[in-house]
Amino acid sequence: MKKNLLLAISLALVLAVVGLAGCSPGNTVLGEIEQLNISSQQEGIWVTGQGKVTAVPDITTLRLGIEAQEASVAEAQTQAAEAMDNVMTALTENGVAKKDIQTQYFNIRQVTKWDRVKEEETVVGYRVTNMVTAKIRDIDKVGSIIDAVAEAGGDLTRINSIGFSVDDPSDYYEEARQKAMVDAKAKGEQLAELAGVTLGKPTYISEGISYPISPRDVVYEEAVAAPATETSISPGEMEISLSLQVAYAILK
Repeated sequence: MKKNLLLAISLALVLAVVGLAGCSPGNTVLGEIEQLNISSQQEGIWVTGQGKVTAVPDITTLRLGIEAQEASVAEAQTQAAEAMDNVMTALTENGVAKKDIQTQYFNIRQVTKWDRVKEEETVVGYRVTNMVTAKIRDIDKVGSIIDAVAEAGGDLTRINSIGFSVDDPSDYYEEARQKAMVDAKAKGEQLAELAGVTLGKPTYISEGISYPISPRDVVYEEAVAAPATETSISPGEMEISLSLQVAYAILK
């Protein structure tokens, strides 16, 4: 009898606590807030507007440098240092500012080959690589600068990539932003019409920018003496794009 009585009392206490928790003002407010947040996130018409403009690049970035290989580290490093000095001189003498030249990669490593007789890797030399990026602000001189660098560095010259960009893209982004907003509103109005509702004001706007800089492969992987005619480089046009995610209220 005592066990049954204790069990009944314990069960009653548990039910009372659960009932009080369910009726407490704090739990009721929390439930309303959670429901309000979920419903507010789901309300409205969400669209993504795209804005694109074309621009003519005014900056060229070259990734170039020197690679030398000799039997010893000292010999390879001496050759690389002399050739790199010549390349740096060619850049500055052709109008590239020192502030626009930055070292990107420097490496000294062993060069090995498989010895079939000994059945092991043997060191056959050492390779020194020194790469920089050079920002050229006069695009008309890119071809002549490439030729000058190739001549200065000789067979040790390496030009790995070329990229084009706009120094100050602010005006282009403003135009792209306007186009993206017009596109977003047109999409929102179409969706509102299809749904049989009236489009309200924007309640949320988020911007995403696509950066258009993309390096391209160029010649002179194994450089030789400068050609008789200047290397032709065409910057063409580049596309600057911007997207806006917009949420519109629904007027019922």
